[in-house]
Amino acid sequence: MPKDYYTILGVAKNASEEEIKKAYRKLAHEHHPDKPGGNEAKFKEINEAYQVLSDKMKRAQYDRFGSAGPAAGAGGFNGAQWGGFQGGGQPNWEGFGFDPQNFSGAGDLNDIFESIFEGFGGQPRRKTYERGSDLEVQEPITLEEVFRGAAKTLKIRTFVRCEECKGKGAEAGSSFEKCSVCDGRGEIREQRRSFFGAFSQVKTCAKCHGAGELPKHPCNVCKGSGRVESTREIKVTILPGVEDNQLIKMNGMGEAGERGTAAGDLYVRIRVRPHQVFERHGADLVVARELHALDLLLGKKVEISTIAGGKIQIEIPAGFNLRELLRIPGEGMPQIGTHRRGDLLVNFMIKAPKKPGAKAKKILEELEKEI
Repeated sequence: MPKDYYTILGVAKNASEEEIKKAYRKLAHEHHPDKPGGNEAKFKEINEAYQVLSDKMKRAQYDRFGSAGPAAGAGGFNGAQWGGFQGGGQPNWEGFGFDPQNFSGAGDLNDIFESIFEGFGGQPRRKTYERGSDLEVQEPITLEEVFRGAAKTLKIRTFVRCEECKGKGAEAGSSFEKCSVCDGRGEIREQRRSFFGAFSQVKTCAKCHGAGELPKHPCNVCKGSGRVESTREIKVTILPGVEDNQLIKMNGMGEAGERGTAAGDLYVRIRVRPHQVFERHGADLVVARELHALDLLLGKKVEISTIAGGKIQIEIPAGFNLRELLRIPGEGMPQIGTHRRGDLLVNFMIKAPKKPGAKAKKILEELEKEI
């Protein structure tokens, strides 16, 4: 029964070359025998369909006669001997250095497909000198610094722009000349064989990194890269109320790029140190406070420390359940982007009195009658 190559690839009969190529890539990755759950028979069928539909002449012949048309057995698709495939449209892998029963010699799957698909006419992954890398550093701060905000100066060892050549990579007054390896194209083309056959592969020129030109006289400080390794001082402003593990992004403060290209970004990760007095819960703070039973009975005011460094006097409301937290509004942490503050929550811990003497015991017994 004739095979429907369009159905095999899951595309319409009027599909464009790009649509056929995209469908083939997806299915080939999905069914490749080297992958878990791969299907060798399906993989061969997909490849057979692509070999026909990706070739204009073969596709035209297939559209006219089908896979079992008048040329079958004599150069048609079922009896064809084109492109290393023989008989019944089944591929003959001999001559490609590929054994379908043993895929261990196929190398890294991603590298194989990358080189193959570039050879099919896809755009090469051309690059110029690269943008600098992003950096991340951690900055520990205290809870008091979170409350007030802070200005920090960070010292980071990284690549910075070469001041000798201003990042150009060439000595002052030196001009640039065409790269002798790629002839100024920034890329080179080389032939490569794989189990699909021989393919032309385009690669970025390793000498000029895709720029197509090189300085006649490279800078003697950076050796032509436009950057050197050094220590950079960066000032960062930390706003009040910043959260633990929060990232502060500083555009262009990362690693300098090669040959004057853009620098990467710097990410400062804030780490708030634990506090000896306060425990933070979002914008609220929790503080523990010992409370003497007699102070409670006598209705004395209780002194509480605040994150601002001061102290406040509070009264415990009558009938207050000491197993709950007493909320003091507005004495917590600032909330970023607002003028509001969280609350201070007091966790009372009743301290048992010492064993009373006879006189004190008598007074307490009288007090018990009053209560």
